[in-house]
Amino acid sequence: MKTLSRLGLATIATVAFVGIGVTAADATPAQHPGPPAGTVFVQTDGLSGNQIVSYDRLTDGTLRQAGIYDTGGNGVALNGSVVDHLASQSSLVRSGQSLFAVNGGSNSVTSFTVAGDRLIRRQVLDSNGQAPVSIAAYGHLVYVLNAREGGSIQGYLNFGGNLIAVPGWHRDLGLDPNATPEFTSTPAQIAFTPDGTKLVISTKGGTSAFDVFSLGLLGPSLQPVVSTFAGDVPFGFQFDAHDHLIASEAGPNAVASFTVNPDGTVTKDAEVATGQKATCWIVVDGDDVYASNAGSGTLSGYQIGQNGSLSPIGVTSTDAGTVDAAVSADGRYLYVQAGAAGIVDEFEVGSTGILQEIGSVTVPNGVGGEGIVAG
Repeated sequence: MKTLSRLGLATIATVAFVGIGVTAADATPAQHPGPPAGTVFVQTDGLSGNQIVSYDRLTDGTLRQAGIYDTGGNGVALNGSVVDHLASQSSLVRSGQSLFAVNGGSNSVTSFTVAGDRLIRRQVLDSNGQAPVSIAAYGHLVYVLNAREGGSIQGYLNFGGNLIAVPGWHRDLGLDPNATPEFTSTPAQIAFTPDGTKLVISTKGGTSAFDVFSLGLLGPSLQPVVSTFAGDVPFGFQFDAHDHLIASEAGPNAVASFTVNPDGTVTKDAEVATGQKATCWIVVDGDDVYASNAGSGTLSGYQIGQNGSLSPIGVTSTDAGTVDAAVSADGRYLYVQAGAAGIVDEFEVGSTGILQEIGSVTVPNGVGGEGIVAG
């Protein structure tokens, strides 16, 4: 590699869980001296056993493996996928001292307690749908996005990492369940708006839209507000400090900024073509954003203006199959999954947003995996 430039308790909730605690079979922590500067957790999406691999982030930004933890479920490979079997973003999410993972092949969600670089498995719950691929957390709320059977979402109450499924917080998305290939026609991501009042779902090529549900005491609105962007194929997205929704567009291979309006409609503010192939994942680091181009093995960097404008920083090469990415809590380091060989590439973020390679690690059983969280 090299640098190229947010409840209501009115509904009776039910919970089904297994696997409280952790056994020797669940984890294989490594022994190591000295406190790390931070942690990084990576999901393997293993088809015969999903796992989370934990890493210590050392003071120089490089990673050192600290343990491997079974989720208690299996991963899934959507039809047509190659380097990212889930074809989604945010399949692994941290909220405080809790970590939530999807098990796409078991139709379940796993909740862990984070203890430094160690994980303690608390629950494995039904996702109330088929093939969960993305998860979002805000305060006492957690929602999961199911990809198959036309797509659906399911909400949970979060009590210190213990999730309680609320039956009335399930909504179907109504996408075509027979559309092919699954990789491009299923929904990609679910996330809360920064104020926690809405849920946003990107539908990729299913309807090439953002579906926005308003949240109230009885859960999500019965129907979403749908904003369609024909041919754009919105995939991964994050919000910046000015509440712009910054998204990848797999159709034109572009990065775009949007505004989520009070009425739930979404309007586009700016768009810049990456000139790369399979632009599908996004990570925001302060005023900078990086898009993962799976087909090119690159990251495209842009500076975000206060009005949502996008100015190119440069293109940086990675290992093959560039997918999900995460930024350290201090904003100094970026970690990106390269799914072709199950690698995580490590970069230092310069003062101008330029990325400098500092190393890489190979994730055990990580080929095709997706889901990464950095602290």
